[in-house]
Amino acid sequence: MEEARIFTLEEAERTLPLLRRILTDLRAEYRVWQDAGAEYELLAAGARADRGETEELLAARRAMTESADRISGFLDEIAAIGCLFKGFDAGLVDFYTLREDRLVFLCWRVDEDHITHWHDVESGYAGRQPVDSTFLTTTLS
Repeated sequence: MEEARIFTLEEAERTLPLLRRILTDLRAEYRVWQDAGAEYELLAAGARADRGETEELLAARRAMTESADRISGFLDEIAAIGCLFKGFDAGLVDFYTLREDRLVFLCWRVDEDHITHWHDVESGYAGRQPVDSTFLTTTLS
């Protein structure tokens, strides 16, 4: 397993314009995938096993698979930046950072202008707390 990248607040902030573009595309593609999946399920419900998949059903499955592949590519881009994607609906991303020599997450949502919160690695989004001066003075060597 690859070692996690540790960000300073400033480093994480610099990734936001790129992350915002990726997340916008990712969330739009996720809706396409959901719609394709619903279409496939609808067509499959009316299919008969003894006749195999119709061209329409094959096309729906292909559309769903192609969309899933695009989603996978966006997730790979986010991972390459070094942060962790945490949810399609809210567009959540976490960045490993240090707070008083303890590993925590800086927590950002796509609709936020800046990173303003953090949480313990174990607590998740529900444990979000405002970023304070300890993050402004943290430097990594």
